[in-house]
Amino acid sequence: MPTGVAMRDARELLFGAAERVLLRDGPEALTSRAVTTEAGCAKGLLHKHFTDFDGFLAELVVDRIARIRQRGEVLLGAVGQGSVVENLTGMLTELFGSVAVAIVSLTISRDGLRARLREAVPTGVPILSEAGQVIRDYLAAEQAGGRIPPTADTDVLGLTLIGSTHMMFADRTGARPAEADVRAFVASVVPA
Repeated sequence: MPTGVAMRDARELLFGAAERVLLRDGPEALTSRAVTTEAGCAKGLLHKHFTDFDGFLAELVVDRIARIRQRGEVLLGAVGQGSVVENLTGMLTELFGSVAVAIVSLTISRDGLRARLREAVPTGVPILSEAGQVIRDYLAAEQAGGRIPPTADTDVLGLTLIGSTHMMFADRTGARPAEADVRAFVASVVPA
């Protein structure tokens, strides 16, 4: 890219490029050079907007966490509507069908990134912790509305759904689970 050409949203350009590299080649292939090459820009653009590469990755993860929280608001808006199983299936399929699995692998593999993320995410595995909270909040709201039995432990249900669905999607190189498989799992876990 020629110098002097205005970049409209360098952050989103670089974040999108990082996601494509992650999805295509995995966390081990994610470097600043791979990101800027994928974005079609000079390497200096990344360093102009971020302190260093781990800083860039930390901001990418925090941005994706914010998107999970926004999706959680949509899920909470569905309380009392549709079926609980369908609502959860949609959330889990969308979450793990995205770049989330690759981001989890990335955060596990980079000590510097995890250290930076501890400021924003003090406990748990980033992405999984936030998604688990979104699911637990939704289950608690459905329980308050009478669609989940009062004896159900929504914390355990939420963690079970997040952990097990993550395992279903964890192999980024294998076949993705069908939505019907996710639905069948959710239906087997969530009490009617």
